[in-house]
Amino acid sequence: MVQMNNVTMIYDSSGTEALNGVDLEINEGEFVFLVGPSGSGKTTIIKLLTGEVQAASGEITVNGFDMRRIKRRKLPMLRRTLGVIFQDFRLIDKMTVYDNVAFAMRVVGAANKDIKERVPYVLELVGLKGREKRYPQELSGGEQQRVAIARALVKMPKILLLDEPLSNLDARLRLQTREEIRRIQKATGITTVFVTHDQEEAMSISDLIVVMKDGVVQQIGKPQAVYDSPVNLFVAKFLGTPPINVFDGEVKDGHLYIGEEAVLTVPGVADQSVTAAIRPEGFILSETGALSCDLSRVEVMGRDISVVSTHPKSRNVTIRSIISAENAVNMASQKVRFDLKPNKVFLFHKESGARIDFG
Repeated sequence: MVQMNNVTMIYDSSGTEALNGVDLEINEGEFVFLVGPSGSGKTTIIKLLTGEVQAASGEITVNGFDMRRIKRRKLPMLRRTLGVIFQDFRLIDKMTVYDNVAFAMRVVGAANKDIKERVPYVLELVGLKGREKRYPQELSGGEQQRVAIARALVKMPKILLLDEPLSNLDARLRLQTREEIRRIQKATGITTVFVTHDQEEAMSISDLIVVMKDGVVQQIGKPQAVYDSPVNLFVAKFLGTPPINVFDGEVKDGHLYIGEEAVLTVPGVADQSVTAAIRPEGFILSETGALSCDLSRVEVMGRDISVVSTHPKSRNVTIRSIISAENAVNMASQKVRFDLKPNKVFLFHKESGARIDFG
């Protein structure tokens, strides 16, 4: 469906390199999230896939169209195979819900018979049956978003592209709408590319995530696999809520030291200064634990609790350790001690941030 090989993109007006050597393959039926901070190149990929901009170098194929050789007169043919949803909805205020959705078919010359059959089907699919005669200003933000989704789907595209589509919704509507998008994607089987800076959004509903930074793909994989095995410190820090806890550490004689304490055995790692990162769920409360921290407070989260502490070698302002609420934390103590789960601890090179594996 989508193939990108060694793609570089430079905006001529500013000379900004938006993408650098991007390789990406998206297969039929996949739900792929492009994630990363602002300026990482996510939206540029969407613009390249729609033909809005041209790459400086590299190869891009979309639905069988070679984007290097596509003629301007053939762009409408490509775009008929794409459904695009933007963050600002772009609904026409003077048109009803029905007409907003039907308009997407009319502009490509669809027959009235097809419009009358397909529009009601798509409106029911997105949960807007009964709202056909309403105008955009009479709808909630979530309903307006669903109209935008219906308008993109009504063309029965081969690929659905969503560029930060939920950024204008409040937290509750974001949750509801992203679940709705996933339901629709599963029901239709449409290949979907979703751009977001919200890693929680990507982790919760995607088949595949592409983590980007400064125009470079950092890692591609299934969400849990990327979370469990980040290739570098950036990916480790970008994924996860609460965020990963980062420490300055030392490896000596096969042991990881944080401060003066040997907190974990790390066989096969040469003696060196390292960055150590520990997932919040990687802590085991223990009176004799290897790592001691200064206890700040405990936050109750229901079945779990968050132990908030500090440490001189921590790069985070506070350390968050998620443990079962069945554990009793001695609030009278100024210290809290933990053992560490090896599979939740990652080591990275100080300079490059690349992952250091240990057995």
